[in-house]
Amino acid sequence: MHATLSLPDCTRRSLAFLRALTLAAACLALLPGASHAQNPTTDSLRAEIRQLLRQVDSLRAALARLERSVRGDSAADPLAAIRAAAAAAAAAADTGAAQPPATPEFVSRQRNLSALNPEVSVNGDVFTFSRSEAAREHNFLAREIEISFISNLDPYSRAKVFVAHHSPGGEILPFGDAEAGTEAGQGGEVEIEEGYVEWVNLAGGVGVAAGKFRQRFGKLNRWHAHALPAQQLPLPHLAFFGEEGLGQTGVSLHWLTPLRGFGTYEVWGELTRSGNETLFGESGGLSALAHLNAFWDVSPSTYFEIGLSGLTGGYRPAEIDGAPVEGAPSGSRVVGADFTLDWRPPAEGRFRQATLHGGVMLNRRVSGEGPDLDAFGGWVIGEYKFTTRWILGGRYEYTENPDDPEEHAWLAAPSLTWWQSEFVRLRAAFEVFRGHDDRFGQFVLQATFAMGPHRHENY
Repeated sequence: MHATLSLPDCTRRSLAFLRALTLAAACLALLPGASHAQNPTTDSLRAEIRQLLRQVDSLRAALARLERSVRGDSAADPLAAIRAAAAAAAAAADTGAAQPPATPEFVSRQRNLSALNPEVSVNGDVFTFSRSEAAREHNFLAREIEISFISNLDPYSRAKVFVAHHSPGGEILPFGDAEAGTEAGQGGEVEIEEGYVEWVNLAGGVGVAAGKFRQRFGKLNRWHAHALPAQQLPLPHLAFFGEEGLGQTGVSLHWLTPLRGFGTYEVWGELTRSGNETLFGESGGLSALAHLNAFWDVSPSTYFEIGLSGLTGGYRPAEIDGAPVEGAPSGSRVVGADFTLDWRPPAEGRFRQATLHGGVMLNRRVSGEGPDLDAFGGWVIGEYKFTTRWILGGRYEYTENPDDPEEHAWLAAPSLTWWQSEFVRLRAAFEVFRGHDDRFGQFVLQATFAMGPHRHENY
């Protein structure tokens, strides 16, 4: 068996060995005749003996310190001193011993007024276009500059205000003035696109908004122009709601239903003043909107979303043949369905994505004195992201005239989009339009930029 020696035992045996070695060397140096026969060797041997004696003294002192450390002498071992101090502090805390008072922290009572400021952002939509009818006229346009103010008022509510300067031009109006879209930069006005307060985190998954807001008819109507997958809303939106889409003043109720077995379901109900002249004329009454949205995860890389919308309100034209309208009022009814199919593989989400939007709309103009007018519209928009920044897209749109369903128009356009960053987007598109009285092709190079936290937000 091999005996296990502790460090002090090993050190003692080493010292004993050195002592024996030193004693033997001293005896050899003192043998008779050694000092007379070889005097230089004797001197060298004596020097080595003195050096060995000094090493023995050094080892003896180290052994003494080591023995005191093993016995727990804290003065010789700093680590033991730290352990002893920690044990004393723990014992004092357990017995409730009084601790020295901590240095008081200075707290300023001055209000940080900048923390009360809302988030301010600026979004720009500028582009150049060339229409076959007037290829070298009004080619450059800063169509819209939007400033947004967003603030969390308290844990239950937040406010959003969007102020924009819009310059007409570049839009394709399916049944408007054929020359209106080419008069780029002529006029323009500043208006409040949206300004509302909304209450969130209410019981039962309910949210409420009050003010002026873009209404939840379908999916794309809620998006601002700089976030759209094209340079404008689809043709049915423009024909039924006008250039700016559907945005009115009133109250909106949103409910995230508790149904979770298969899919996720949301419901919107909105009651607004009829302020959209394209849809309601000068009715000025109440309009009601309902929207149901359903969302399903088809697979880990694919989701499918479908929405159903309905809107009703009164309609009264301003005049007919220059004379004010008198008699029985009429009404406007619009129903629609839209869908989104999105594919994005989890392992390649930054490089691969395919999205397909589509929808149909039916506008019924109910007349109190004549036949009802039904106008139909539909669109499909596809996008394929094939690298981190490049997106290939295309769209087809068709609509009938709500004032004369015999008239119709369609548009087809391929596009290529490059995201320089999340703040800057460039898009090139060639739009082919065929209307009842107008036909042309148009090349558009659009640049949108975002400053601040409100980037290319969609809903």
